[in-house]
Amino acid sequence: MKLLAAVAIMLAATSAIIPAPLGASSDRQAVQSELEGKPGDQEQRATALREAVVAVDYWLDQARQYSRIPALSVALVNGQQTVWSKGYGYTDRAMRQPATADTIYSICSISKLFTAVAFMQQWEKGTVRLDEPVRTYLPWAQFAPDQRDSMPVTMRGLLTHSAGLPREAVKPYWTGPDFPFPSQDEIHAGVAGQHLLYPASTTFQYSNLGLTLVGETVEKVTGTPYGEYVSTNILAPLDMNNTRPFIPTRLYGKQLAVGWGSLEPDGTRPRVKLFDAKGINPAAGYSSSVEDLAKFARWQFRLLQSGQPELLRASTLREMHRVHYITPDRRTSWGLGFANYQMDGREMVGHGGSCPGYRSSLLIDPSAQMAVAVAINAMDDSTVLARAVGALVAVRLATSAFEPPESGAVDLRDYVGIYNGQPWGADFAMLPWAGGLVGIEAGSRGPFDTMDRFKPLGDDRFRVVTSSGEERDIVTFHRDASGKVTRMERFGQFTPRRSSAR
Repeated sequence: MKLLAAVAIMLAATSAIIPAPLGASSDRQAVQSELEGKPGDQEQRATALREAVVAVDYWLDQARQYSRIPALSVALVNGQQTVWSKGYGYTDRAMRQPATADTIYSICSISKLFTAVAFMQQWEKGTVRLDEPVRTYLPWAQFAPDQRDSMPVTMRGLLTHSAGLPREAVKPYWTGPDFPFPSQDEIHAGVAGQHLLYPASTTFQYSNLGLTLVGETVEKVTGTPYGEYVSTNILAPLDMNNTRPFIPTRLYGKQLAVGWGSLEPDGTRPRVKLFDAKGINPAAGYSSSVEDLAKFARWQFRLLQSGQPELLRASTLREMHRVHYITPDRRTSWGLGFANYQMDGREMVGHGGSCPGYRSSLLIDPSAQMAVAVAINAMDDSTVLARAVGALVAVRLATSAFEPPESGAVDLRDYVGIYNGQPWGADFAMLPWAGGLVGIEAGSRGPFDTMDRFKPLGDDRFRVVTSSGEERDIVTFHRDASGKVTRMERFGQFTPRRSSAR
């Protein structure tokens, strides 16, 4: 198995390179991590990343299969390096075109981040102001009369989804099978007949119309078509060659993955027709790859670390990341374009995307300079997948390694492999983890911060150690006459081993 070959290489590696699984053409060869601190610290962090990637690789592949997601791509960023990226499954209807890290997906609402960056570029130039009413720039953006007392609908309100706007523009464009998105002209003509849902600055209401108006503002003040502006001033400078402010139909079924719907009771997914977001492109029309989204994350880390202007000033990006609107219950907070939230006590920013046949997530941890990008071509939960990847990596980076037993170092490759969980549960992988082992169950959705670890004692015995550090029972591995580990014993019960890393 590719996973087990990867484990064998990883355990034998002594450099700071994260190896790609053997024979996996959809893997992107990882590069050396940029790690700070003493050489010993660098080696420990590199080992932690290698082990985390092996665990993520196994878990994601199994999660995709259990959820029957046709194609999935992932990228993991550490500082200025994409330390690992990979594709799983197939992108075409015939299931023959393998997914890679360069596979293109609709990224839907992640589009809003590029629109926000474009607006803030103009803010830096002084051509727009955050607290200016939108009608200053778009006189036609006059909503239906409303007698309620309200603050003005401002650009800040649009960027933070707190302006009280309707969620959508005119036309039922999220309705299949044809998804009739409106043109720019139809959006302009329809605004006058639309009513504000709430007085401005009183309620969070996510709005594709709002970010569309931000894109329209960029086009108005620059005198340049929106798509041309972002391509020239954001995408090209960042070398995001697989990212476009539209869907490249000529690549459909090739580099652009085809879309599939939600799971049916019989385990199948219906086909979903390709859509064109047209006038809604600034809010939901982009296409991209996880490799390109990783470049977008790396740019942010580079800007924040160097302080040297690049597309934006570092202070401007920090302003976009910080909370500008928070709901009264403190459950939803938003920056300028960026979602802002906590995950396992860490401050995160990013965005998700959900369009017909595609879902995607970009999670960014600015302080740790770690990011995860996940894209899938089915109506499933990419955010759960991305958060699980981030959690696995974070848990491993925070875990101190066991000391080897007094009898000497243990060759963990003897025990690594897939173990048969039937009939009580799914199969699980026993993998190297911080000087010992950890079990990752196939198809599990976490949480990964409560995993038991297995501390080597020697003589094929391991002590179970809980996530809180409590030492529990002893697990014993058994070998056949040739010396190969064939099963695991716990509480006097046996779990057979299906395959090994040797």
